[in-house]
Amino acid sequence: MVSEQRPTGRMAIDVLAYLVARLLLVAVLSAVIFLGAHLLGITEFPLVIAVLFAIVIALPLGIWVFSPLRRRATASIAAADERRRRDREQLRARLKGPDPGPDPGPDPGPD
Repeated sequence: MVSEQRPTGRMAIDVLAYLVARLLLVAVLSAVIFLGAHLLGITEFPLVIAVLFAIVIALPLGIWVFSPLRRRATASIAAADERRRRDREQLRARLKGPDPGPDPGPDPGPD
């Protein structure tokens, strides 16, 4: 469950964990592609090409493999957004001032 005290701090940790996991996936796939090419006898395989292939492969694979991290990051973002919305509404209510109550209508004037 997301901490009620610091949802933005928790959000940053969850999003950072998801980001690091996705970057590590690209790095591992790059190494596998690069070393696989060398094992197949392609000695002049550019590392940039391996990284580009890894990015293309990691895009859909990361969504599937890291779905629990993605859901947690999305929930943290939603909780932080809800907290900001609630805080903004409270601030607007305080700036507006107290509700004077129902309008008594027009002044009937002196009798």
